[in-house]
Amino acid sequence: MKALKILSMGKYIPEKQISSTELEKEWNLPEGWVKQRNGVEFRHYANKTETGAYMGARALEQALERAGIRFEELDLLLDASGSFDYPIPHNACLIPAEMGYLDAGVPCWDIDSTCLSFVTALDVASYLLDGKRFKKIAIVSSEISSNCLDPKEPKTASLFGDSAAAAIVALPEAGESSGILAADMQTFSEGALFTLMPGGGNVFPPLRSNDHSDYSFKMDGPKVLKMAMDKLGPFMAKLFEQVDFGLDALDLLVPHQASKVGLDFAQKALNLPKDKMVNVLHKYGNCISASIPVALCEALEDGRLQRGQKCMLIGTAAGLSIGAVIFSY
Repeated sequence: MKALKILSMGKYIPEKQISSTELEKEWNLPEGWVKQRNGVEFRHYANKTETGAYMGARALEQALERAGIRFEELDLLLDASGSFDYPIPHNACLIPAEMGYLDAGVPCWDIDSTCLSFVTALDVASYLLDGKRFKKIAIVSSEISSNCLDPKEPKTASLFGDSAAAAIVALPEAGESSGILAADMQTFSEGALFTLMPGGGNVFPPLRSNDHSDYSFKMDGPKVLKMAMDKLGPFMAKLFEQVDFGLDALDLLVPHQASKVGLDFAQKALNLPKDKMVNVLHKYGNCISASIPVALCEALEDGRLQRGQKCMLIGTAAGLSIGAVIFSY
């Protein structure tokens, strides 16, 4: 076990709420089309002043307040997001500026494994925490997908929303059992381009492309789902080799809020009761890396996860990757 305790969490949801009914009218789709296919009733879109750094800062402020600690007490800030405000500089360094800490000196860097970024950062943080150099680490996932959605692809565009979440992690106190019990990630690059935003990088540099579609998110949902279905069983078998209990010992499952079909498949494949699985897809849509921590934050807020209980975070990401962390809260 890697000792790690989640001291607190916070989240930020943009005020602007977009219903599926609104999108259906705007995009000339049949009534009920979006909910039937994606399971999403509402999603939130950031306005022009709500940047990724702004939303991440608000989520982190809430987490710090709930933990009862000051920003300057942090030893590290990890931005764990798939979207970004600028290609350069990295996201993490912008968050302190949004909070008014221009000279705090807290080290900041990014971890990006798209939808699995928060899970990856939690795993990495468990190795960094040493009670010396790193005593308290903030993990922030802040995502704005609404700027890069193509209404010509409504099944994909209607699935996504914007949100942010933050966690403060530290070593547990003596006698506490909080920690990472198992963690794994596998990447299958056969599916690397199943999820893609072509423009903005070295293959399609911004100054060489006049095609706006190069800067919209594209996903081959059926291929992603099929690969995830094929890989989930072997992945889970390998993951649970690290522990001496089975799936039925979990108190809560927090999956990536990928899609209605994906959540239904996960629930059936893992054979867990629905009341053990957190599903907030209908409220927020797929919020990329923020999906898992927002769902986890809500589970903590409503008391679904208590100290000492076992929880698993699991999801897929562009790459194509599948990853999970099992921890004792």
